[in-house]
Amino acid sequence: MTTTERSIAAAEAHSAHNYHPLPVVVASAEGAWMTDIEGRRYLDMLAGYSALNFGHCNRRLIDAAKAQLERVTLTSRAFHHERFADFCTQLAELCGMEMVLPMNTGAEAIETAVKTARKWGYQVKGVPDGQAKIVVARNNFHGRTTTIISFSTDPEARADFGPYTPGFEILPYGDLTAMEAALTDNTVAVLLEPIQGEAGVLVPPPGYFRAVRELTRERNVLFIADEIQSGLGRTGRTFACEHEGVVPDMYVLGKALGGGVVPVSAVVSSREVLGIYHPGEHGSTFGGNPLACAVALEVIAMLRTGEYQQRAAELGEHLHAELGLLIGGGAVEAVRGRGLWAGVDIAPTHGTGRQISEKLMDQGVLVKDTHGSTIRIAPPLTISKEDLDWGLDRLRAVLTG
Repeated sequence: MTTTERSIAAAEAHSAHNYHPLPVVVASAEGAWMTDIEGRRYLDMLAGYSALNFGHCNRRLIDAAKAQLERVTLTSRAFHHERFADFCTQLAELCGMEMVLPMNTGAEAIETAVKTARKWGYQVKGVPDGQAKIVVARNNFHGRTTTIISFSTDPEARADFGPYTPGFEILPYGDLTAMEAALTDNTVAVLLEPIQGEAGVLVPPPGYFRAVRELTRERNVLFIADEIQSGLGRTGRTFACEHEGVVPDMYVLGKALGGGVVPVSAVVSSREVLGIYHPGEHGSTFGGNPLACAVALEVIAMLRTGEYQQRAAELGEHLHAELGLLIGGGAVEAVRGRGLWAGVDIAPTHGTGRQISEKLMDQGVLVKDTHGSTIRIAPPLTISKEDLDWGLDRLRAVLTG
């Protein structure tokens, strides 16, 4: 039995099987490359579902973390700390908003957004107590807490975890007619992903987000954008909403905000919305801790240069041009996405998404499948064009071999 096989066997024996990882055991990583425990190198074309937008062990982010580790890592929100005000101020400015409510994981931030929308609905909009409704999209992925899976349409995420939390209405993604009909006096929010990542990198119809923004403004409904995967440079803009010139009432951020170093998430909105909270009504021991703020501040500084957004736009154009050439050859049925983010639908005759992912792993490229037939490609924004082309060459070889 190899070292890799022993490690995987131990993991499967002693950890819950809530994931089905590819059979690779990573020991170290730098930039867009990972090395396993036996010394084999792999090109990371997933980037931790966008958590690693700035690559593995980014020196700026590691240095920021190390410097903070030597000072103070956690105070809890029982006290102020010296990084907190700067983090909230600079993140609010990056988003063009006024206030920040920091948490840790993306799911925590979505839960926070749901609670905020309901409280705003009762206190500001005047919705009768217990009647608040939030509109969401079919095939969404916002996390896996009990409340969040209550408005999921994914059987794997939802089955056997009831009873479910009420108060949500699920509509087809991109259907503006259904959206118009769904919004009532008791609707407090519309929660959407600008691009549905887990569903296969689904991009909504042109103009859909702009129309939803206008409709929610007319009906006095909060428009919440889940930019946990799509935001912070991934699509070639700071936020994916910018592709349609849309500014939501609330951003939900996570993943890349922690720079691949620590979990950092946040809800960012106006004073009217986040100003509804009073001490004791919501919180998190680790939310907004000094270490998290130090890393996130460096992420914000990096995004302010525009360098990473530009790289994602330019390399993304190249990525989609190359992937588009694969359509019509019998192996690829469709390609979707924006920037350095793509969903590639594999023809059933060429195997499942899992099988293609395993073949790519054998060629030194790591991607991830979703919904059976789709593979997701989302390399770090720091990837070189040469490395990107190397990975695409392997993909072509796997699909045509």
